[in-house]
Amino acid sequence: MKVIGIGDRPSEHWRPGVETRMVVSAIQGAAQLCIFEQWVAPAAGAPSHSHPVEEVLMVLDGEAEMWIDEQRKIVSAGQSLIVPAGRLHGFLNSGNATLHIHAVLASPIFEATPEGAAEMVRRWDNRSPPSS
Repeated sequence: MKVIGIGDRPSEHWRPGVETRMVVSAIQGAAQLCIFEQWVAPAAGAPSHSHPVEEVLMVLDGEAEMWIDEQRKIVSAGQSLIVPAGRLHGFLNSGNATLHIHAVLASPIFEATPEGAAEMVRRWDNRSPPSS
C-alpha cells in the first residue's frame, strides 16, 4: 500500500497564468489514472486540445468557460465536465479570482494533442522526462 501526499510534488509552471501540480500518475505507480490540479489566473486557461482517453474536469473554486468542440458552458465551483476521449476541448478562467480545478484522466500518463499540432505532448511518464 502506498500513501501519496498531495504536497509531495512541487507545482509546475505550464503556461502564462497556469500552475499545475501532479497528484497521481505513472511516476507514483498508477496504472490507469492521472490526477492533477491547476490554479489558473483570470483570463488564462487551456487552449483547445484532445486526449486519447476520457477526462473529468472538476471546478473547486472559481468559474471557467469550458468547451467541447463548438459547445461552450460556464462551469462553477462544485460542478464537473466529462470530456469524451478524442474530443477537442479547453477552458478559460471566466471569473475575477483564481480558478482551482482538479483533472482526472483515464491514463497514468498525461497525453494531449494541441489543436492543429502534429505531435502529442506527454507528461508524468516515468519512461521519459517532462515536456513543455
